[in-house]
Amino acid sequence: MKFPGKRKSKHYFPVNARDPLLQASQQEQEEGSWVVGIDQTLVDIEAKVDDDFLQRYGLSAGHSLVIDDATAEALYNELMREQLISHQFAGGTIGNTLHNYSVLADDRSVLLGVMCNNIQIGGYAYRYLCNTSSRMDLNFLQGVDGAIGRCFTLIGEQGERTFAISPGLMNQLQVASIPEEVIAGASALVLTSYLVRCQPGEPMPEATLRAIEFAKKHNVPVVLTLGTKYVIQDNPQFWRDFLREHVSIVAMNEEEAFALTGEADPLLASNMALDWVDLVLCTAGPTGLYMAGFTEEAFKRKTNHPLLPGAIAEFNQFEFSRAMRHQDCQQPLRIFSHIAPYMGGPEKIMNTNGAGDGALAALLHDITANNFHRQKVPNSSKHAREYLTYSSLAQVCKYANRVSYQVLNQHSPRLTRGLPEREDSLEESYWDR
Repeated sequence: MKFPGKRKSKHYFPVNARDPLLQASQQEQEEGSWVVGIDQTLVDIEAKVDDDFLQRYGLSAGHSLVIDDATAEALYNELMREQLISHQFAGGTIGNTLHNYSVLADDRSVLLGVMCNNIQIGGYAYRYLCNTSSRMDLNFLQGVDGAIGRCFTLIGEQGERTFAISPGLMNQLQVASIPEEVIAGASALVLTSYLVRCQPGEPMPEATLRAIEFAKKHNVPVVLTLGTKYVIQDNPQFWRDFLREHVSIVAMNEEEAFALTGEADPLLASNMALDWVDLVLCTAGPTGLYMAGFTEEAFKRKTNHPLLPGAIAEFNQFEFSRAMRHQDCQQPLRIFSHIAPYMGGPEKIMNTNGAGDGALAALLHDITANNFHRQKVPNSSKHAREYLTYSSLAQVCKYANRVSYQVLNQHSPRLTRGLPEREDSLEESYWDR
């Protein structure tokens, strides 16, 4: 609270003379850090309709159908005119992840994709902007003369849900719209499998590969979320090769992990994924959350949590270690961690869409915190080696698990505020400086 009037304040140390040991290095470093992601910009639109409405637009109750732009526009205009829309949420797996990252970190993230040149107040593009954190930098979006993606969830008279999907121009991101300087300064480049599997002739895959090229050039970790098992199971070998060649961190659920590796056990699937990437985040529904990565053999840290049984005996033995990229280890050691759902999971799950994106946002926050701290305190013992994360694997698991709970406990996949409290583990705090 601010009080009226002027007061004289005396400081033992002048406020402009911070720690003299750190002042020089702080002036030389660029302020802040960020994550950048590419997404198919789309809006999830929910409305209650009658059976006649579905028949009028050629939709089959209870099924999912891709509709053309003209049908989507007519359908949307009728929903707006008759005031049938109950919710319009900004969607897209990467958009959700970056939004949640910016809410958690209260810091900048950069979204690359397309956006309507002409935005109508109250319309779907307007709602996308309204439901997006002001800390997300949208200045690099590419303008298009047409619609972004729309996913209609139409709830019938008996409560049955029908899905109508209109891609619009969401896959028209051009190579020229990928800014190298933004990727060069990022802590991570975040992608989804949907970007690579588009219709022939659409420029999105080429733009995605150009972004990966820039990330490799500047040694920026590439993060891939697998999106859905249906994309992966069509050609798992393609995705294994893609991970090995392009990706540092993979995020997936247990179904996607099975489609990728053929292993039903999330722990074994995560272990196999380490053949291709540096760090794995695997959400496993009611089972909880797994992480797998590498650390330097000489600097492994034993857990003081109970050792867990599993397909890999006592797999969490070194979960208090911090993750490193395989290329930065002289003697890489595989490390694993697991955590059960926070408080057993919500009493009532409001929304399953976005829980994995929330967990990934927590991981990105920890990675970016590591880069930020390295910029501010480069001579800290925390940076004696090229660690990928600021916190231990166990601590990142705990943070990711808490964010997932928060998403499951609300209707929207996007957080409206940060976590109500920050919890410290036994071995260290996220925020310990």
